Amino acid sequence: MDHSPPHTGADPVVEHRAAGKRIARCLVVTVSDTRTLEDDKSGATAAECLLACGHRVVRREIVRDERALLVQLLEGAIDDSGIDVVVLTGGTGIAPRDVTYEAVQQVLEKPLDGFGELFRALSFEEIGAAAMLSRAIGGVAGETVLFALPGSTKAVRLGIEKLIGAELGHILGLISP
Repeated sequence: MDHSPPHTGADPVVEHRAAGKRIARCLVVTVSDTRTLEDDKSGATAAECLLACGHRVVRREIVRDERALLVQLLEGAIDDSGIDVVVLTGGTGIAPRDVTYEAVQQVLEKPLDGFGELFRALSFEEIGAAAMLSRAIGGVAGETVLFALPGSTKAVRLGIEKLIGAELGHILGLISP
């Protein structure tokens, strides 16, 4: 005798994602030694894209390319019950001052390796072999989701529109009690 629930005819993947759909409260952080909120195009693009995906941007910040400052900011965001997601732009390259990857990696409890892999694959389609220089990273720390993207507006738009925005509510539904 079959004890499985009756099939509703809907796609189980769609049903699963819909059940976890939440509006994320986002902190957008631009990692830069030179930008201000007034001239920060990447942070503005991130906020615009997150809003277009139906999420909220509760705050935007600029932080210098210094690992200790980034870790302190991330730990504060993780402890802040009003922030579900931190999206960082900038500092993901290989220059000596690029330390975003190391700061995010330091606080992550559960890396989402597929995020960086997919981001680089999508980037490769647009910019070719230079995509290998991106150290985009994502994952979970506590009940907070962290994503770090390169600082170009094109990379920010790609990462949020193709990856983050579409899956964010689902991710939050999976990690929240």
